[in-house]
Amino acid sequence: MNLIFASIVIGIISVLYSVIMAKYVLSHSPGTEEMVNISDAIHEGAMAFLTREFKTIFWFIIFVVALILVGLSYKGIPYSIATAIAYITGATLSLLSAFFGMNISTRANARTAEGAKKSFNEALKIAFFGGSVMGMIVVGLGIIGLTFLFAIYTGIFKNVPDSIKYVVSILTGFSMGASSVALFARVGGGIYTKAADVGADLVGKVEAGIPEDDPRNAAVIADNVGDNVGDCAGMGADLYESFVGSILSGMVIAAANGDLKGVFLSAFLAALGIIASILAVFTIRTAKENASRSLLQATFVSAILFAIFSFFAVKFYYHTLNIYWAILAGLVVGVLIGYLTEYYTIRESILKEIAEAATRGVATNILSGISVGMMSAVIPVILIAIAIVIAFVSAGFFGIALAGIGMLSIAGMTVSVDAYGPIADNAGGIAEMAHLGENIRKITDSLDSAGNTTAAIGKGFAIGSAALTALALFAAYSQTVKSLTGVSLNLNILDAKVVAGLFIGGVIPFFFSASTIKAVGKTAGLVVEEVRRQFREIEGLMEGKAKPEYAKCVDITTQGALKSMIIPGFVAFIAPLVIGILFGKEALGGLLAGSLVTGVPLALFMANAGGAWDNSKKYIEAGNFGGKGSKAHKASVEGDTVGDPFKDTAGPSLNILLKLMAIVSLVFAPLILTLHDKIGFLK
Repeated sequence: MNLIFASIVIGIISVLYSVIMAKYVLSHSPGTEEMVNISDAIHEGAMAFLTREFKTIFWFIIFVVALILVGLSYKGIPYSIATAIAYITGATLSLLSAFFGMNISTRANARTAEGAKKSFNEALKIAFFGGSVMGMIVVGLGIIGLTFLFAIYTGIFKNVPDSIKYVVSILTGFSMGASSVALFARVGGGIYTKAADVGADLVGKVEAGIPEDDPRNAAVIADNVGDNVGDCAGMGADLYESFVGSILSGMVIAAANGDLKGVFLSAFLAALGIIASILAVFTIRTAKENASRSLLQATFVSAILFAIFSFFAVKFYYHTLNIYWAILAGLVVGVLIGYLTEYYTIRESILKEIAEAATRGVATNILSGISVGMMSAVIPVILIAIAIVIAFVSAGFFGIALAGIGMLSIAGMTVSVDAYGPIADNAGGIAEMAHLGENIRKITDSLDSAGNTTAAIGKGFAIGSAALTALALFAAYSQTVKSLTGVSLNLNILDAKVVAGLFIGGVIPFFFSASTIKAVGKTAGLVVEEVRRQFREIEGLMEGKAKPEYAKCVDITTQGALKSMIIPGFVAFIAPLVIGILFGKEALGGLLAGSLVTGVPLALFMANAGGAWDNSKKYIEAGNFGGKGSKAHKASVEGDTVGDPFKDTAGPSLNILLKLMAIVSLVFAPLILTLHDKIGFLK
């Protein structure tokens, strides 16, 4: 238990870091009155969306709590109530981390633009430290919530047979709460941000021929709001869920094996990752105005520090280095996937290929981006497979869970550099709208470019970790089935139930992606019509003599996102229950396996194709192939609008889908088995 208490202390340190850094960021000047007004509009829009989103999520949480209390009541009232409390705690802490982190990120944008007046380094520090508030609050609250509940429940249920196993089983509710919030935050935020972005680009850049972030564009505030609700709050909730899911999968599998040291070590390793991330934060500095290199170096430093810390933790506590190779495999593969993501989305030769295709039209630009995206999924999936083999050989299914913990150990740093992105992007928008001049815009553009790189790497980490975490949760589900029935889960590929589950699971990521992409297209269409209307009806708008009605576009995107996120969220939650109850544990196992096999490469394909389209557009805007306003530029903008929902809505949402279905299967395994015996088919 000493490791659990140490983990709680490290979590508190992480939260204190976020509070101190928030005060540091807010101590800087927000700039001129015009800059403050623009920043306030972005802040108010983002917080209003988050508040309305939370209200929608609240009713879903109530539904799940009722299901837990009724569905798990036969295991005893204390068990169901404790699981419901764990679920509410996991969801609440996820909401709190998103609320606090985004509150600071929307205050750091104007301060970053103002800092650019002093120097590049000043702007970089404000933007990154602002992002690190989100990064450290996410991992801090995650580790505090999980370990504190573990300590409390261990004391309450100490007289229950196999008390540690009992407590860890209850804590699966905590992970399910985090997953529930993450899915809605990612899907809702993703629909919002890309509907606004697509609408702003299609009318502003393509039709009106005005620059990005031009204040005459009615969708520009909604676009800047979207950067925060999607890439800050959405990504924060995503990696919060991945972080706690990886820890819990290790604890569940270790408890099932009777390995108490493994239970405690799973949490402590994640806490060591927090220390590594905090130490690496203070290595951020650059003298050559290369923000991307500085951020990447800090990420590598955090990985190296964790590799060292975890080595000594395993050696002196676990007394065997076998499991260390599983941890290291996950960490190394995570870094490699991040590098490969950068390669396929940033490398000049690839961007040049897609940009050159744009000179021949929209269709060839899209075809080129699709081929790059598909190719980008190949090596990462092979690397994940290698990590799985190394981890399993090292320590069985527990090794796979440890590989997931290793990959997510530096989530504090990963979220920090990802949350830096929308701050830098917003700073550029404020610089443009407040007419701060070319020198300032040059600095903010450089910061924004680094943000695009780090965002792509963050998505690669999130998707790669999803594969390992979901597989570890799948293994935990298998262990639970064995403990409940006394029979191992047998997934025979010649069994019709397993094959049916594989096909249904394999198609769910496609249904999910189609729903979210369609929602972006529909909502973006409404934004396009509204921006066109304002250009047409507001006299003097194009001449800069009148202001657009920004609130109209903010309201359209908010309503569209909130309405469209409900069905995909319910499908992710209900599908495992329906398949498991009707067709049994084998079909449910097939469903989880099928969703993994299609979901991971599909997520990588969409995320990387979208990033490549976006950066190839920027490559043309830098003056290549005719530059801004050319035929190639207009084709690349339209290609980028296809990639927007790929990389920021459907792609990153898939990793949460995979983990949510796995954790729902794990939490409700007893209910699924009981109801299948009573009302199921093909027994």
